Amino acid sequence: MSLRVDAPALEQRLRERLAPSLLQVIDESGQHAGHAGANGTGFGTHFRVRIASPRFDGLSRVQRHRLVYDALQDFIDAGLHALAIELA
Repeated sequence: MSLRVDAPALEQRLRERLAPSLLQVIDESGQHAGHAGANGTGFGTHFRVRIASPRFDGLSRVQRHRLVYDALQDFIDAGLHALAIELA
C-alpha cells in the first residue's frame, strides 16, 4: 500500500510526532501546475505548514525545520515535492 500524500495525512503525522500547539497544513499544489514536481492532479506535491510546538523550545530555526522534515520524510519519499514551513 502506498502512502497517501495529502493535507490530512501530513497533519496527522505532525500531530503524532511534534504535538503542535498550532498547526495548519495547506495543499498549494494547484498553484504549481506545470512546475517541477507537479504530478498533474493539482494535489499532493506542494504544501505549506504553519506550526508551533513546545518541542521547538530552545532549538534554532534550522533544528525546528529539521524536525518537521524528519517527521515527513516518508511523505517526501512518496512524492511530496515542496514544503514551505512557517514557524509560529
